[in-house]
Amino acid sequence: MGLLSRFSRRKAGGSGKTSTQDAQYLANWAKTHTGVEAYVEPKTTVTDVTAVLIAVDGEWTRRIVGERGAQKLAEDLGIPVYDVRKTGYPQRMRDYDARKKIERRRQTEGS
Repeated sequence: MGLLSRFSRRKAGGSGKTSTQDAQYLANWAKTHTGVEAYVEPKTTVTDVTAVLIAVDGEWTRRIVGERGAQKLAEDLGIPVYDVRKTGYPQRMRDYDARKKIERRRQTEGS
């Protein structure tokens, strides 16, 4: 499946609901990580509303959830939800990405 077909398929199905597969993935991710919070990202020209789940250590994952899906997801998971336009992303997310970048660089240098 090509990259563009993924976007068009998702966008066409953007009814404001989280797909069952994505909802299950996010629920499992939240259960297997500590201190998870959801950050809702606005709709763009390419994707519907997305939710970024961020754990206490900064590890994160993102899925398309749709307009109403973000609040429903948070209610179902019992986690706090923030509007990323108002709060921005937490520093721990940037720190996690920086640590992973250093780890990848060390792996390629050591090979």
